[in-house]
Amino acid sequence: MESRLLARNAVWNLLSLVAPMLVALAAIPTLIHTLGADRFGVLTLAWMLIGYCSLFDLGLGRALTRLVSEGLGDGAGLASAVWTALVLMFALGCVGAVIFSSLAGLLAHSALKVPLALQPETAVSLRWIGAAIPLVTATAGLRGILEARQRFGSLSILRTATGVLTFVGPVLAARISSGSLSAVIFTIVVIRLLSAIAHFVLCAVLAPELLSDRRVSLREIGPLFRFGGWLTISNLISPVMVSIDRFLIGMFLSVTEVAYYATPYEIVTKLQVIPSALTGVLFPAFSATLVSDGARARQLYTQGLAITLGLLLPLTAIMVVFAHAGLSIWLGAEFALHGYRVLQLLAVGVLVNACAYLPASFLHAAGRPDVTAKLHMIEFPLYIPLVYWLIRGYGIEGAAAAWVLRVTLDAALLFWMAGRALPKPTRMEWEMANAGPAASA
Repeated sequence: MESRLLARNAVWNLLSLVAPMLVALAAIPTLIHTLGADRFGVLTLAWMLIGYCSLFDLGLGRALTRLVSEGLGDGAGLASAVWTALVLMFALGCVGAVIFSSLAGLLAHSALKVPLALQPETAVSLRWIGAAIPLVTATAGLRGILEARQRFGSLSILRTATGVLTFVGPVLAARISSGSLSAVIFTIVVIRLLSAIAHFVLCAVLAPELLSDRRVSLREIGPLFRFGGWLTISNLISPVMVSIDRFLIGMFLSVTEVAYYATPYEIVTKLQVIPSALTGVLFPAFSATLVSDGARARQLYTQGLAITLGLLLPLTAIMVVFAHAGLSIWLGAEFALHGYRVLQLLAVGVLVNACAYLPASFLHAAGRPDVTAKLHMIEFPLYIPLVYWLIRGYGIEGAAAAWVLRVTLDAALLFWMAGRALPKPTRMEWEMANAGPAASA
């Protein structure tokens, strides 16, 4: 019964991530045609930045999911902890909005190689992105509550609607505004606002007991940050490592090259919806089973890895073989010429990175977010000069190669550490496992 529930939730989760991807395949060519390569390059940066705005929650979203999954505390005590986390996340998002908005002008006029005529519009667009940060952090907390309560059906419908509108909205805004970049970004922010409101309503309907005590308790802040503290380091470093390649391309090459790199990146990283959907369901299951059933936790871990490999290996092979032909049909010969090698490299890296979702999620559920944080602290000073050197020497293909090298090292270390953290079989389990073959013989 539990396995069927997890499988159903994983399918719901996957559908909510795949549907926006399919819409994106149709929307991106229209946006490139309407906005032009320069404006579309800025839009890809905007999508990336909004996606990583949750770093300002300082790990509280993951801490909140684990707290509710384990059922630590009860009644008003748990509700108070949940409300405290939500208020903190929104407040931290507001701080992030102020910081980011104050840097918008510097990014548009100096840090990025934006054409002079496009710089004022880019600055306005970046300020709108800053306004979205509190909405993203609050939504992450509300989504964590629903995931911990295994409300993946309702959550997936809402996530699907948000993801589809994230691409349909900009297409409509671009056409109505005759290609205004700021109008497109404003539309994305409005969609995020509506999504945050919908998440809150859904929590109020499906988990009202967790919002019953609206007091902010200072006593709850310490336990939340003890778990979230290490995640804070990961949340600060990881998005920088994920996005620094596009920023460096924009700084040392051009925003047009950003478009040539980011478009294959957006395509191939969509494969990560599979491990993302799976670990989104497994994380609360890991948190619960590690407390009560170590054997079940080990089983979920190995099954999750097998499913990830079984689904992604053939998809990766298809992308590598048909990279040039696919880009030519979808976006034309010019994009294919510049981006097909990037697509091939990134496809291999995504396969490796997707497998690493399992050990990372397991370690977080086991209360070891410090492992991923320490790995990121080791990787960060190595990766920045590597990606800089490869971009300067080999352009956007060098950026792709640097990303593949980083995720491969990261995955190897995560699997090693997760293997050490897995619950060891009991003596009875060993005897039963060894008796099986002998009995059948």
